[in-house]
Amino acid sequence: MKGQELVTRYENGERDFSRANLNGANLSEANLLEVDLTEARLRKANLSEADLSEADLSGTRVTDGQLAQAKSLRGATMPDGTKHE
Repeated sequence: MKGQELVTRYENGERDFSRANLNGANLSEANLLEVDLTEARLRKANLSEADLSEADLSGTRVTDGQLAQAKSLRGATMPDGTKHE
């Protein structure tokens, strides 16, 4: 799935993108509050300035470097199951 498709579906009310293949997707500056990305594949996805507050990233394939570029991870469930503060 491409980043723009996810953003459009999110804007139309969809929140469950668990197990989605988002490898290489451009999600920069996307507002994805409370999105479910459980076990999604995000390798090489651009998360710079993305708002992932309250997102569920459990089991997501993503690097620490990618997550460090996000605008916010406040309250997100991290890939290892812990809550981000």
